[in-house]
Amino acid sequence: MKKETFESQTVPNKNIVEHLHELPPVTFLQKNSAVPLVEQIVANLRSKIDDKFLPSGAKIPSIRAFADEHGVSRFTVVEAYDRLVAAGYVESRRGAGFFVRTRHPLTTVKASSRLEEAAPQKFDIAWLVRNMFRQHPAQLMPGSGLLPANWMSEEIVSNSFRAVARDRASSFFQYGSPQGYLPLRQQLQLKLDDIEIAASPDQIVTTSGITQGLDLVARHFLAPGDVVFVDDPAWFLMFGSFAALGARVIGVPRTTDGPDISTLEHLAAEHRPKMYVVNSILHNPTSSTLSPAKAFQVLKVAEKYDFVVVEDDVYSDLHPGASYQPATRMAALDQLERVIYLGGFSKTLAANLRVGYIACAPEIARQLTDRKILSTLTTTEISERIVYKVLSEGHYRKHVERLRSKLDAVREKTLRTLEGFHLRVDFAPSAGMFLWVETGADSNLLAERAMRDGVLLAPGSLFSPTQLASSRMRVNVAAMSDPGVINCFNTLFS
Repeated sequence: MKKETFESQTVPNKNIVEHLHELPPVTFLQKNSAVPLVEQIVANLRSKIDDKFLPSGAKIPSIRAFADEHGVSRFTVVEAYDRLVAAGYVESRRGAGFFVRTRHPLTTVKASSRLEEAAPQKFDIAWLVRNMFRQHPAQLMPGSGLLPANWMSEEIVSNSFRAVARDRASSFFQYGSPQGYLPLRQQLQLKLDDIEIAASPDQIVTTSGITQGLDLVARHFLAPGDVVFVDDPAWFLMFGSFAALGARVIGVPRTTDGPDISTLEHLAAEHRPKMYVVNSILHNPTSSTLSPAKAFQVLKVAEKYDFVVVEDDVYSDLHPGASYQPATRMAALDQLERVIYLGGFSKTLAANLRVGYIACAPEIARQLTDRKILSTLTTTEISERIVYKVLSEGHYRKHVERLRSKLDAVREKTLRTLEGFHLRVDFAPSAGMFLWVETGADSNLLAERAMRDGVLLAPGSLFSPTQLASSRMRVNVAAMSDPGVINCFNTLFS
């Protein structure tokens, strides 16, 4: 029986000196204050420069003279002067001393706790990503692809960072291994073995998140004019990346248990793709999971029409496993012969660590490592060491269990909340962080209106390679308990 596809109604898009030789007295330094002396000195001198008591080119006392006059350590003065230099207030002239630097006005923007006040002319991928980084407060983001920061374990990450700094601080000043930190790759071998993917450390290449992983793979396999398949709907960022390489991006309809196989085969026969990118486990944006039967069928079509399957599994750690439903990876069935497997930790550990990885055949791993060298030399070994510490000490497993429990606690409530606004969710997943919601209206227009309340929505048009306006939108269940979001939804849907 054919599964229901995640389609939505397509709707019309209605887009919318002279040198001075004396320094004015420094305000008395309060040596018993909770404010460090360095900060007091910096603040005093900055205010005198800002108020023009010290114009451009004015010489300030030497380190020794300032320290003697104010009864402070020379080391304190050195640090304060260094901070003023770094902030652009002061410059050091070799053999002459320190002078007030000529400062040019900076272009500034008005701070705001809201998103762009004016509606963008075009609701595109760059718009959503740009506003995800601009948004404040961060919790008002039902369109975001991240879990709330207060759900993450600051203690685990900070403790691991301190341990890495103590262990090998000297490594901060050297390049890491181009293929990735070896102990981490060895640890990833164990992680992959748990999901029945056999990969030696030589078959694993670390990346700066899934984004770089997909970019490396695409640059390796695609040439201008080549066709690449993606799920429709799917993670939007790769559409622009592939198109920038000159590739043609074609969507394959996604059903509740994977791609529509008959459509996949028809499109493969017509277009002969070089690559198909699939979100197997907890698909973004629907949170659906590939069934074993569909996984096998995709591999059969890939073999018949000779294209590479790229399995993006970045959300898989949020899947509870067999207790929920089978979680079949095509990389486990294929054992990395035709499948290239991508994973990462930005969604579950810390987005700013930017640690991902590619597992693939040995020769492809060598070629991808060479391509990585040519583009970025290496990835950041400090981040890789931190992730290795978290994984190897057993903290990660318990952490993701807590994340799954938190998602379980809010998912049903979010479904009921959406129903109260007369919004429809055709497929209600029992795991994952997203819901694919039918609004019955142009979600581009809804996103425009929500911006006025400082709330970021993710309109469905961004999740299709066609970019046609859609009545669907992606909702992050972890963001739907915020009163600001609820008030916005009341305005939009009541």
